[in-house]
Amino acid sequence: MKRLSLIVTLCGLFALGAYQVQARPPQDNGEQRTTGEKAKDDAKEAGHDTKSAAKKTGSAVKKGSKKAANESAKGVKKGAQKTEEGAGKVEDKTQDK
Repeated sequence: MKRLSLIVTLCGLFALGAYQVQARPPQDNGEQRTTGEKAKDDAKEAGHDTKSAAKKTGSAVKKGSKKAANESAKGVKKGAQKTEEGAGKVEDKTQDK
């Protein structure tokens, strides 16, 4: 019986808390903004978000391009070294005969 009364009490408190959260009026800072001002601010914020996203994208492209250029340069250098080694081996074989 004690458990039942405890459960009922907790449910009642939970319901009262949920009601108070829903019944709370919106807080007003004393700042009255028109719909146009809100839309203007939203557009500005969207513009800033777009600008920062473009900067991040540009930075990523720049970084990726540099990495690709460096990797391809390394590959070309390694290929040249292997070609030089192969040419040296062929030269050695032709001189031996």
